[in-house]
Amino acid sequence: MSKVVADTGEIWAIKQYKPVDCTTNPSLVLKAMKDPEYARFLDDAVYQERRRGNPPGLRPHSFIADQLAVNIGTELLSIVPGRVSTEVDAHLSFDAQATYDKALHLVDLYVERGIDPKRLYIKIASTWDGIRACEMLQQEGIDCNMTLLFSFAQAVACADAGAALISPFVGRILDWHKKEHKRMYTPEEDPGVASVRRIYSYYKKYNYPTIVMAASFRNAGEIRQLAGCDNITIAPPLLEELEACTDPLPYQLWPRMGGCEDDHIRMDFFAKETFDAMHGADRMAVDKLQEGIDNFAADQLKLEELIAATLEKKE
Repeated sequence: MSKVVADTGEIWAIKQYKPVDCTTNPSLVLKAMKDPEYARFLDDAVYQERRRGNPPGLRPHSFIADQLAVNIGTELLSIVPGRVSTEVDAHLSFDAQATYDKALHLVDLYVERGIDPKRLYIKIASTWDGIRACEMLQQEGIDCNMTLLFSFAQAVACADAGAALISPFVGRILDWHKKEHKRMYTPEEDPGVASVRRIYSYYKKYNYPTIVMAASFRNAGEIRQLAGCDNITIAPPLLEELEACTDPLPYQLWPRMGGCEDDHIRMDFFAKETFDAMHGADRMAVDKLQEGIDNFAADQLKLEELIAATLEKKE
């Protein structure tokens, strides 16, 4: 059965639902920071920044935001037995070297907290530059969770780069198609579900070790249609709904299920031109990738503004 991963930075939810792993992003950290319980994580991050100083070239309070994410991730790792995913600043999504450097910085902060890097996934947006940063990091033994993944081209390029894990977004694909085609979809015909099924069957046919972690669900029906996927990351409201359900949850995906529609050739996307052409032909994927980057970048700035406002109150 699928490994359940909690899509939250909220400590109460992790304790209640007892997932194996958990994943966060700037939006989830921003949401969590509205809880007074998280003040201690910010206080420590501020102390660390004042002890070292904000590294040159970073936005004001960028280091505090990084340390805050690591502090929350460290706390989550004291609860879950597996791993936590921590995201690289989305502003760096089109700069491979800056993404690589930021990832190493986050890992170093975790190591200072006594965390084994093998308990981490570094989340990176699945742009061409993000995928190249992933390739460099994986060669150094740092596992990456490639997020904001909407196209088949992204999925194949990530696997060819040696990504440890990908997070194809189910619900956001559905959102785009509902808006574009002005119709509703059942879970059985959901285009986001179909995208994950295609990626999963391709990976299994060609024995890619990359883990497929379906993400971004709009309803429990989507989750049911992907039962058996390697990992499934689920937000607390849907975890609660599934926990209360007594209906059987039969496998829909399994490694030797067959049905790969891309069985003519094992593709190779090391050429940027090939990737750009195939990904660029998928208007949904282009739209949602840029939208996702913009939203995460905006929430990163909101988080830094919240930090600035909190510091001002304390002075």
